[in-house]
Amino acid sequence: MNRPVRLSAWFASSLVLLAAVMVLLAPIPASAVEPAERLSDPKLEARARALSAELRCLVCQNQSIDDSDAELAKDLRVKVRERIQAGDTDSEVIEFLVARYGEFVLLRPRVTTQTILLWAAPALLLALAIWLVLRMRAAPATGPMPAQPLSTDERARLNALLKSDDARERD
Repeated sequence: MNRPVRLSAWFASSLVLLAAVMVLLAPIPASAVEPAERLSDPKLEARARALSAELRCLVCQNQSIDDSDAELAKDLRVKVRERIQAGDTDSEVIEFLVARYGEFVLLRPRVTTQTILLWAAPALLLALAIWLVLRMRAAPATGPMPAQPLSTDERARLNALLKSDDARERD
């Protein structure tokens, strides 16, 4: 007879407690933007936040400047807001920062010939290595070159050398 399995009260309360601790300890995304940095106009602030999310912190490298607490990230956030307040478009702000810091400042790099080569290089090198290995394995095995017969001059010279060696061994 199948009876339903009942969890003990202790086990059930332990599961509830574990779930509560996991929720409390879960990483909560926090913004590094300080209140003093924020723009008073909500539309401009939204543009600044969107741009900051696309720009890489040059210190942290895998964080946006919006999420980074580094001093350089703060300086870049302030610079973005200054450029927006000056009337720059989003693309002008990005071009300004790319001109100053290079393409590395973009979290999502532009697709150019250089980036395509950079991304494709490992696959191309692997394909080349596989091709070379297959080509070497498919090549006919060549043994040592067949011996060519000696000319009459070479044979006479060899016989003379052998006779002189035999004469030395007898002495």
